[in-house]
Amino acid sequence: MIKPWIFEFFITPAELAQRFNPAASQAYFKSYIELWASAEALGFEGIFFSEHHFGASYSPSPNLLIAHIAPRTTKLRLGVLGMVAPYHAPWQLVEEIGMLDHLTGGRLEIGTAPGIPNEMAAVGLSADEARARHDEAAEVIDKALVNPIISHHGKFWNFDNLRLTPRPVQQPHPPKWVTVVSASSARKAARRGAKISTAFHPQSKVIEIFDAYRDEAAKIGRQAGPDDLCIRRQVVMLDDPVEIAKRREAFREFIKFDPRVDLPGRPAALDSPSAHSFSIGEEEFVVGSAAAVAEQIIAQCRSAGAGHFAALFDRMARPAQLINYYRDFGTVVIPLLRSATV
Repeated sequence: MIKPWIFEFFITPAELAQRFNPAASQAYFKSYIELWASAEALGFEGIFFSEHHFGASYSPSPNLLIAHIAPRTTKLRLGVLGMVAPYHAPWQLVEEIGMLDHLTGGRLEIGTAPGIPNEMAAVGLSADEARARHDEAAEVIDKALVNPIISHHGKFWNFDNLRLTPRPVQQPHPPKWVTVVSASSARKAARRGAKISTAFHPQSKVIEIFDAYRDEAAKIGRQAGPDDLCIRRQVVMLDDPVEIAKRREAFREFIKFDPRVDLPGRPAALDSPSAHSFSIGEEEFVVGSAAAVAEQIIAQCRSAGAGHFAALFDRMARPAQLINYYRDFGTVVIPLLRSATV
């Protein structure tokens, strides 16, 4: 079975970025709240939100979105890929995790990420420091999820005998996820017992990353399988090749400002010293009719051994169009994914 997820960037609409309109902004929020709530009846496994700052996204605090969606749903899993740990005190994230697991009725998924280099740079945070902060924060989070009282002495945080409440509803803790951009980060996640999701990679790189995760898990005596692995892709449910090409080019224009993308003359970023963190290949775009989309997803998940698929639906589409994507995906694609073997 392949579990179908929505990955939500929640892009800032261009017209509101240029000229803020409170009423239009509220309407934009409302339309997306209605859209996300509709995902449950269509059979999606859950929604992964994302944390972004300084204008690109309407999601600087995705935990607030989870708290708002939770009472409108009953089965939908809700998480973040990921909370940008370097921007937060890890003990506070643990407390928020406990709260959200209560508010969702035990449907929370925990995700952390080191952040986006251009966002870090805006606040004077280097990629090296962000990675170090993320790794130390992950250490604190992992300890606190299994111990109600913790002490920690590290480079960035020092404290003794903190009692962190409330404890998560899910025991021993909600599922943990990490967005990975390299084999080395996949190995770190395997040692933590966290599941992983890809960023933007060609299929060959996805397989390399997943193989590294499985290998590292085996070294510590843990059997890693499809339920530990998620492929994330752009999904454009259109048949018009001209319009598809337009959407693909628009995404490439949008993403090229991320310094992790492999472009000529650009230095490596984060923990990929010999290569860039990601590149955009043809496999990154899952396009076509609902049946064609299902076929592509199943083929990619099978070749990589992934039991989860996260769809980042066409970011050029508005909620009125996305609701049709959701409906077609739920009606045609999801039954095929859930009946597929990996």
